[in-house]
Amino acid sequence: MVAVVSDYLPHQNPCAQCGKPIATPVWFEDEPRRTWYLWQCAHCGYQFEAVAFFSEAAGKPGAIAA
Repeated sequence: MVAVVSDYLPHQNPCAQCGKPIATPVWFEDEPRRTWYLWQCAHCGYQFEAVAFFSEAAGKPGAIAA
């Protein structure tokens, strides 16, 4: 499990039940080319998961100039 302190996390995802914004996921797990997020609404308690899939090229850093 990874602490929720990354600058790359999605923010203000709306709750699927009540529509209130959820500031950040309560948990996420990275794997090569995908990340799972667990969201929980502080207003109504609803929880849901989301998965982000990344292309193979997205995980490779660009060339560094000398």
